[in-house]
Amino acid sequence: MNNTLKTRLNNREISISDPIFEEINHIQMENEERLVHLNTEFHSKQERNQILSTIIDAEVDETVTILPPFHTDFGKHITLGKHIFINRNAMFVDLGGITLDDHVLIGPRVNLITVDHLIEPEKRRGLKTKPIHVKRNAWIGAAATILPGVTIGENSIIAAGAIVTKDVPDNVIVVGSPARITNELSF
Repeated sequence: MNNTLKTRLNNREISISDPIFEEINHIQMENEERLVHLNTEFHSKQERNQILSTIIDAEVDETVTILPPFHTDFGKHITLGKHIFINRNAMFVDLGGITLDDHVLIGPRVNLITVDHLIEPEKRRGLKTKPIHVKRNAWIGAAATILPGVTIGENSIIAAGAIVTKDVPDNVIVVGSPARITNELSF
């Protein structure tokens, strides 16, 4: 169901009157209880990963570490690789799809946003989604925001507080708002 829903949502305008909103709201409500459970009680790492597996509807590898609280507005369009670290208060607005490849680091209070509201005032409650892809070994610093449709390149670093509005190539450091390349990394 979720891949079909993701395909139907991807990169198109969805008006507030579209019946798909009912499907979205139903899934969001199902996940509310799971998120409250994850974020308000103590759990071992294994228990956290089991709860996260039910939230994203996919197996979470034992090498993934997530520190609560963790926030998502949808949950079912998150794909996680191995050896991922997600720090406290991360917000995943994942209706458009968020993919984190292996060895990704997510700092505290990072926002990954895959949804945009429409510009015209009479359509503004509608939305458009675009996926985010964070490639292998990327590091997103504290309180950075990644906007819809952005790909973060392999080994790249997003500085704390950066707002990323366009794709980031491999092996660079970006800073600022909007984020811009300040260093190229050589390994």
